[in-house]
Amino acid sequence: MAPKYKTKQREELISYLKNTSGSHFTAGDVCECFKNNGNPIGTATVYRHLEKMVDEGIVRKYIMDNTTSACFEYVGDANKCAENKCFHCKCEVCGKLLHVHCDVLSNIEEHLFEHHNFSLNPLRTIFYGICEDCKKKNEG
Repeated sequence: MAPKYKTKQREELISYLKNTSGSHFTAGDVCECFKNNGNPIGTATVYRHLEKMVDEGIVRKYIMDNTTSACFEYVGDANKCAENKCFHCKCEVCGKLLHVHCDVLSNIEEHLFEHHNFSLNPLRTIFYGICEDCKKKNEG
């Protein structure tokens, strides 16, 4: 585990992360928020802090593909990270990423291992489709 440096920017970043807990964000989202609040932080600094927090287990990093910016999620305590498996659904229309905790999907993970000797990585598993909002717009 990387050492936890107590800097003002790190503390401000952790405060931001706690306020967005349960949602995904990019480093660009963080930079934009701080810039809009009159307290800009450099992109390299944000990435450096986020990567340290990933190493510490308080932030998860999701890489969707080679063209999309990595998404991050604040999970707080490192123990929660291991307990809370999640899967993702990405809307092919608007790009929204849904964070899904579902026992049925965990059963798929177990099935793949037990019957096909395949270990699924839920942090890198993405189901593509159309979100509820985009379906409603299409139907209307």
